[in-house]
Amino acid sequence: MDFLRNLLHNLTSVEALIRWGGYAGLTAIIFSETGLLVGFFLPGDSLLVTAGVFAARGDFNVAIIIPLLATAAIIGQSVGYYIGYKTGPKLFAREDSLLFKKHHLRTAHEFYEKHGASTIIIARFIPIVRTFVPVVAGAAEMNYRKFQLFNIIGGFGWIVSMVLIGYLLGSVIPGIDKHIDVVIIGVIVVSMVPGVVKYLRMRSQKSKA
Repeated sequence: MDFLRNLLHNLTSVEALIRWGGYAGLTAIIFSETGLLVGFFLPGDSLLVTAGVFAARGDFNVAIIIPLLATAAIIGQSVGYYIGYKTGPKLFAREDSLLFKKHHLRTAHEFYEKHGASTIIIARFIPIVRTFVPVVAGAAEMNYRKFQLFNIIGGFGWIVSMVLIGYLLGSVIPGIDKHIDVVIIGVIVVSMVPGVVKYLRMRSQKSKA
């Protein structure tokens, strides 16, 4: 019970979550957010940037954390692909539950239809979509070698960019680690931009129609 209480408490604070989980916790969260459907609510971007800020002050080793988390992200999406490949259309017929929302899957499917294979890279930088896109790719039976190529490029690109943004902020701005909440708000706002742009485009297209 104490373990569950600590976990639930720490999930409400990215900073506390990182302190509590360390390398193992970060790895588990990145794997879950990118590979398991139930991980769509986890704070991937803000977690990575905050980890980078902490690395700048010596709490983590960048040379360890980047390859470790990139590996977790790549394996995570490989698992997502496998889930989609094995379950296929059954997922689209599944009813909503606390940890599964069908509209997230449909959004990812629309995104995949529009951008094709490059979706695997682009979606890495869009919360929620990155959780469901590999599942859609698997359900669509995307060529596995092509998927893995884009998976590796996207996985490294996402982890390296997010962690290094945090590391740079932590190195250049003195005392920023005391204002992690501001950093997290900034990351959340930036990560919402693609979704807002997509929404505005859809409204514009509907208006023209």
